[in-house]
Amino acid sequence: MAKMVVLFHSGYGHTRRLATAVAEGAQGVAGVSLSSLAINETGDIPDEAWALLDAADAIVLGSPTYMGGPSWQFKKFADASSKAWARQSWKDKLAAGFTNSGSMNGDKSSTLAYMVTFAMQHGMLWAGTAMMPANTKAARRDDLNYLGAFTGLMAQSPADASAEEAPTQGDLETARRFGERIARLAGTLRSAA
Repeated sequence: MAKMVVLFHSGYGHTRRLATAVAEGAQGVAGVSLSSLAINETGDIPDEAWALLDAADAIVLGSPTYMGGPSWQFKKFADASSKAWARQSWKDKLAAGFTNSGSMNGDKSSTLAYMVTFAMQHGMLWAGTAMMPANTKAARRDDLNYLGAFTGLMAQSPADASAEEAPTQGDLETARRFGERIARLAGTLRSAA
């Protein structure tokens, strides 16, 4: 059975809601066990969580985009992963990422680029959305991949919207499909090993 971990930091609840949707999509894939792991407000994860990450076949990373990059809590976690890096314990695992910000753009690409670099330093294999964008005149905000993200999942939550109001249903359904894709890939890689 392939093991997948959705690891995320959420400042106001919007990214947590996105992480939940990613997990929901992954749960529908047979042969994949799923764990969700939140980075806390001080940028830490429980000590036993490191073993969970080491045992995973796929790690999906999530962070809000603040000031053009991931939250400081996510960066603290990334720095703390240097022991896993030294052991090469995440080498050849599948990696993917998602982010959310208040603006339609908000430089979310910078956050995903940070995650890609982080995964590459660990020797991981990166997977994007592989989803066509909703970029026609007929497109509506609740369409799949309305933000046209390919490197990873992007979502938008207005700055004055609660976590119950945002992200949009389209972004949440995009997250579910993304989670399903990553879980399927994790299962395929596990079977090939």
